[in-house]
Amino acid sequence: MKSLNNPKQLIFQDMIREARLNAGLTQAKLAEKLGKPQSYIAKYETGERRLDVIELLDIIDAIGGDAAKFITAFNSAKISERE
Repeated sequence: MKSLNNPKQLIFQDMIREARLNAGLTQAKLAEKLGKPQSYIAKYETGERRLDVIELLDIIDAIGGDAAKFITAFNSAKISERE
């Protein structure tokens, strides 16, 4: 399923936004760390665009997170709650 509104995508959006907030960063501050415009953050957090794996790793690194833990948490998320 390619839809940006499929259950897995919606959970991903929630998780990546929550990770940023838990790091105490605004969209603008994270964008600054990544050398991107604030709209880049807003677009993937709202599902307007998808991230590739390299972008995801850069974001997780910028927020001081652990990519393996993020992926494990995503895989453990209850997808059926969104279906």
